[in-house]
Amino acid sequence: MSVFNKLFKNKKDISYSKVENILYNNNPNNINDNSNNNKENKGSKNYNDINNFVKSIKNKNSKLVDNSNMINIEINSDDNNYFKKDNILLKKIIAIANRKGGVGKSTTAVNLTSYLGYFGYKTLIIDIDPQSNSTSGLGISYNSEKSSIYNVIIGGEEVEKVKVKTDFSNLEIIPSSIQLAGAEVELVASMKREYKLKEAIDKIKNDYDYIIIDCPPALGLLTINALSAADEVIIPIQCEYYALEGLGQLLNTIQLVKNNLNSELEIAGALMTMYDPRIKLADQVISEVKKYFSNKIYNTIIPRNVRLSEAPSYGKPILHYDPECKGAQAYKSFAKEVIENGTKRTR
Repeated sequence: MSVFNKLFKNKKDISYSKVENILYNNNPNNINDNSNNNKENKGSKNYNDINNFVKSIKNKNSKLVDNSNMINIEINSDDNNYFKKDNILLKKIIAIANRKGGVGKSTTAVNLTSYLGYFGYKTLIIDIDPQSNSTSGLGISYNSEKSSIYNVIIGGEEVEKVKVKTDFSNLEIIPSSIQLAGAEVELVASMKREYKLKEAIDKIKNDYDYIIIDCPPALGLLTINALSAADEVIIPIQCEYYALEGLGQLLNTIQLVKNNLNSELEIAGALMTMYDPRIKLADQVISEVKKYFSNKIYNTIIPRNVRLSEAPSYGKPILHYDPECKGAQAYKSFAKEVIENGTKRTR
């Protein structure tokens, strides 16, 4: 019987100490709360086996990133209308922002950029969130010896030396790092602190159709830098009550940036995410958001989807993990809206 079978054999009254004894001693009957004994047994075979098992799963997942030309995606007649047909670069800069965390900013950034690349648009994603979810979601493992967006904003390093090619077509990334957590403190005393990211992007913006900036869940200097550099901002909003809190403050911040730092900034639209049709409140939230944005709300609604949640653990966008699932189809539809709106505004 395996260690895990023994762990859950008797589900009644499984205390923490009993779990430790099963893991370390392989003995479910030995309930001993003595911490010294637990420490002595942590070097046992079972404990090492479990650790090795977890490491093997992580290593296995990290190696499962497919090259973009290996996927087989069925192209329908409507898709053909959105593939890039000329060599003219659109040069669009879009920030994805919301002061609330967990609304799908990084999920949207990763999946939108992968579909833009799939449709033939040269795309760069800039991860300025210290949590680095977009970085890991594209299969990029950060090494402290490598440069990140922190080195660009704080150290003035050239963007060309920092950007990284992903395994997905037409998609590059400027990765994030945990060092960004202290960047706002370092920026306080800097001259033109709101324009550090813009100054870096201005040197490369003519090389891309789309530059997508994944912002942190806050309205600090990093987000202000993103809004100062962007042409447009997309606001992901979770279809739940708490998602409405702080929305007014975000819109006020965007207006302040537009009035004082970046007169070209516009709201591209609100994207409703994590929609669950079984929850009545979700439809009420959508109605409330429409009052805020009137006609600036995307037709696409991103559903709550298990496959969307699984994909980041494999370092893949949903396009390369399960292109036929509902989440993938929703993000494809959203990418088409972004392409259509971007093409109209460029003409």
